[in-house]
Amino acid sequence: MLGAVIIAVAVGALMFVAQRSRDGAITHQQGMRLVLWAGGVVPTVVLLTLLISTLPAMRPIAVKADDLRITVTGEQFWWRVRYQPAGQAAIDDSNELRVPVGRNVELLLEAGDVLHSFWVPGLAGKLDMVPGRTNKLVVHATRAGRFRGQCAEFCGLSHALMAFDVVAMEPAAFDAWLAARRAPAAVGGDGARLFAANGCGGCHTVAGLSDATIGPNLTHLGARASLGAGMQKRTHANLVRFIKHAPTVKPGARMPAYPQLGNDDAATIARWLEQSK
Repeated sequence: MLGAVIIAVAVGALMFVAQRSRDGAITHQQGMRLVLWAGGVVPTVVLLTLLISTLPAMRPIAVKADDLRITVTGEQFWWRVRYQPAGQAAIDDSNELRVPVGRNVELLLEAGDVLHSFWVPGLAGKLDMVPGRTNKLVVHATRAGRFRGQCAEFCGLSHALMAFDVVAMEPAAFDAWLAARRAPAAVGGDGARLFAANGCGGCHTVAGLSDATIGPNLTHLGARASLGAGMQKRTHANLVRFIKHAPTVKPGARMPAYPQLGNDDAATIARWLEQSK
C-alpha cells in the first residue's frame, strides 16, 4: 500500500511536469533533470521506503528454551519426524507434522541421504536440508488448518511425490494428540502376526512390536490423512496396494514389492495399521 501511494505521487508529479512543458520544447537541461528524477531519485526513494518499512517484519522469531522443537529429516522419498517437547522424551512419527496454534515451533531440518528442501508456502518459507548440517526454521501458525508442504529440491525419481501436510491444531487438542503418540499400537491379532511374519518389522517401527528405522514409523498410521509422504489419500484400498506394490506406486521407494502376499493377508495388515490412531 505504501509503495503504491509513493508511485502514484511520483507519476502525478511527472505528469504535472509534462503538462507544464507541453506548449514548448524541453531544453536539454530540463530533459536531463527529468531523467535524473524519474530514473534515479524517485526509484531510490521508493525502494528505500519499502526497505525501511519491511525491516521490522524481517526480524527472526525468537524461540525460548521451553518451546517445542521438531527435527524433520528428509529421506528418499519420505520425512522422518521427531517431536522434542521440553523436559519430555522424544516422540517419533513420519510424513506429517502437527503444530500448536499461537506457539513458536522451531524446526531442525536435516537430510539423511541427498539434498532436500522443506517448503510450506502457506505457513513458512523454504529452507534447504543438507546432509551433515542442521538448518533451523521457526514457524508460528496463527490459525488452525492443514497446510500443504513439498520437497522443493530435486532429490531423485519420486521427488514430485515427496510431499507432506502440516496440521495446525488448537493448543489443547495438540497437547492431547501429542500425549496419545506415546501409546503403543495394539500388537495382538492376525494383523500383527502377518506384519512380523512378512518381515515388515525389519524396516518399520510399530511401538511395542518393532523398532527398525529404515522406513517410516507406522505406529499411528491410522491418524494420518495420506500415504506415501502425502502422495495419495489414505484409504483402505490405497494402503493394500501400497503394501503389495510399493515400487510401482512410488518409483524409487526402497520398500520391496510383495506379490506373493495374498490380498486377504494384505488387507488384514492394512486394517491392523489403520486401527492405530
